[in-house]
Amino acid sequence: MLLLIDADIFCYRIGFACEEESEEVACKTMTNYLTTIIEDLVMDSDDEEHDVELYLTGPDNFRHDYAVTAEYKGNRKSNNKPSHIAALRDYLVEEHGAVVTQGEETDDRIAIRATQNPEAIIVSLDKDFYQLVCGHYNFVKKELFYITKEEAVYNFYMQFLVGDNADNIKGVYGVGPKKAAKLLEGKTELEMYATCVEELGSEERAIENGILLHLRREDDEIWQPPRPVTTDDGQKLDTSLS
Repeated sequence: MLLLIDADIFCYRIGFACEEESEEVACKTMTNYLTTIIEDLVMDSDDEEHDVELYLTGPDNFRHDYAVTAEYKGNRKSNNKPSHIAALRDYLVEEHGAVVTQGEETDDRIAIRATQNPEAIIVSLDKDFYQLVCGHYNFVKKELFYITKEEAVYNFYMQFLVGDNADNIKGVYGVGPKKAAKLLEGKTELEMYATCVEELGSEERAIENGILLHLRREDDEIWQPPRPVTTDDGQKLDTSLS
């Protein structure tokens, strides 16, 4: 069993929880919290062997070069960070072997690893991961669940329409999850994409959202929209999800 841990979120949660404590206490709390979560998952699994990989977001992010409609993550306050976050990040790297990404987000590196290991379990609270076909563990609710290919594609295009406030990605004005669900219901991937193009007003806007929302499945990947396959006789085939 491979556990892929979104360490960014742990740094913030433990950091804010230990705001009035020392760095030493914050780091010890981090280890105890991670250990408890890992033990809970291992105890509920038939797989006696397990590997744990932790990832932290490093400098730069390719998405900034593609965000035209609004600055990517431009709505975040740079000073809204716990005082021990730097110490916690260093601690995870030095004591737990956390990997710091370069030019991309933690989410991308975890998505690549999950693609390489379909049996992996992602430990996070971030719904952006729901576009990935693998196991997901909500460590607050202690819920382990699996996303199918159909669910993953649907979740991805749902974000096109509703946007992502956390990352300042704009969706369609006035379209929330319920309306988006009606627009996408029963459609293939090509049809979902066409709906997003229509609702967003242009293919340029849809491609922008796709690039910003898509989690990489391989190194240096930049998302491309789905296209029908053309046969030798010129017939277009929809090979996307039914």
